[in-house]
Amino acid sequence: MNKFIASFAIAALLAACSPTAAPITETPALSADQLAAADAQAANEAAVHAAHDAYVAAINANDVERVAAVLTDDVVYQAPHEPEIAGKDAVTAWVKAYFDAYSTKWEKTTLELVVTGQWAFERYAYKATDTPKAGGPAIEDKGKGINIYHLDYDSAWRLARDSWSSDLPIPTPK
Repeated sequence: MNKFIASFAIAALLAACSPTAAPITETPALSADQLAAADAQAANEAAVHAAHDAYVAAINANDVERVAAVLTDDVVYQAPHEPEIAGKDAVTAWVKAYFDAYSTKWEKTTLELVVTGQWAFERYAYKATDTPKAGGPAIEDKGKGINIYHLDYDSAWRLARDSWSSDLPIPTPK
C-alpha cells in the first residue's frame, strides 16, 4: 500500500509541476469587407512606394519635367538654408535652377510610411551628391526628411510636401 501511495504522490506532484497546454483557440476569419480593406491598404502602400521611386528616379535623372509630373499643384518644398517654396511653378523653377547648377544623385531610404485615406506620410533618410556643373569638387550631404503624398484627382499618388534637413554642420569659410 505504501508503494501505491508513494507512486500516486509522485504522479500527482509531476502532474502539478508540468506546464499545462494553453487551449487552442481559432482566429476568427476576416470578413469580406475586412479583406477588401486590407487589400486596398496594401495596394495604396505599394502605390506610394512607387510614387517615392518615381520621384527619386526623376531627381537622379536630373529631369525637371519628370519631377514636375510627380508633384501636386500645391506642393511645398522646405530645403535647408532656403526660404519655403510653395506651388508647382515655384518648385519647378527651383528644381530647374538646381539641376542647371548641379548634376545630382540622391538616395532616399524610407524609414517609416503611414498611409491613411488620401494622405501618406513618409519619414526618410537621404544621402546626396551634388557635382557642380561649373566644375569643382562634389558636395556630399546626408540627412533626414518628411515627404507627404496626396492621392490626387486622377487617382495618382503625388508628392505634396518635401521637407529635409542636413545632418552635417554648415560649412564655415576658411
